[in-house]
Amino acid sequence: MNYYLIIPAHNEEAFLKLTLDSVVKQTLLPKKVVVVNDHSTDATEAIIDQYTNSYSYIHKLNTTSSTLHMPGSKVVNAFKKGFETVDDAYDFIVKLDADLILPKTYFETIATTFKQHSTAGMAGGFIYEENNNGQWLLNHPMNKDHIRGAFKAYTKACFKAIGGLRSSMGWDTVDELLCRYHGYDIITIDSMKVKHLRPTGKGYNKKARLLQGEAMYKMRYGFWLTAIASAKMAAKQKKPKLFVHNLQGFFQAKKNKLDYIVNEEEGAFIRNYRFQNVKRKLF
Repeated sequence: MNYYLIIPAHNEEAFLKLTLDSVVKQTLLPKKVVVVNDHSTDATEAIIDQYTNSYSYIHKLNTTSSTLHMPGSKVVNAFKKGFETVDDAYDFIVKLDADLILPKTYFETIATTFKQHSTAGMAGGFIYEENNNGQWLLNHPMNKDHIRGAFKAYTKACFKAIGGLRSSMGWDTVDELLCRYHGYDIITIDSMKVKHLRPTGKGYNKKARLLQGEAMYKMRYGFWLTAIASAKMAAKQKKPKLFVHNLQGFFQAKKNKLDYIVNEEEGAFIRNYRFQNVKRKLF
């Protein structure tokens, strides 16, 4: 299967080489890799140039955006600019972060998964992060059927059906909900252990704390689903303030009448799907 990788990179000199090394060692190589140098001020571009000079399928795209590491919009906007440079001759497309080390059979396994599951729309492994004792442990606060945004792989049919990625916090939740809305399955692969070199959330600035609640508003969760989801999130992460921040973000977005990122029918499906999951866990 042919696949393209798009790698947004902003000041990733500490990790990018390790990520690209794991890409070029894949048992199934990508047809094309686009590394989007997004307003980097460190040695990121020089590292990209080393690989574009050595591997014909790796390409660089320089772009300029905000220097703030805001979750959602910045990385998705960089991805979209990279996506604009590729053609339509791919079987699956991948948004890959620049701070990962992939198992060498990662994309061969993804390709096999898509071949074996005709209804699969998305596939991915799981993130592992290193603790203070040097142990690589599973870091997955969400459900086991969720694929982290760091390495999302989409079939072309699914990617087109969901309308690509949304430039908003919550993009890596709404894409999965829309995947299901359009009748596709999400396949997670336990054996694919991806090393994440930067602990989750370390790059986010303080302005990002309200964006989760804003995202829930934009996905048309409504108040009660937002409250339930926020309480669950706060409990899992052991951060009571997270519940408060989410609700503040939700009501601020409602007050400002921000645009939704799904239509009414999609929103109704999302609320029903989420509430059904809540009922299953309670009863």
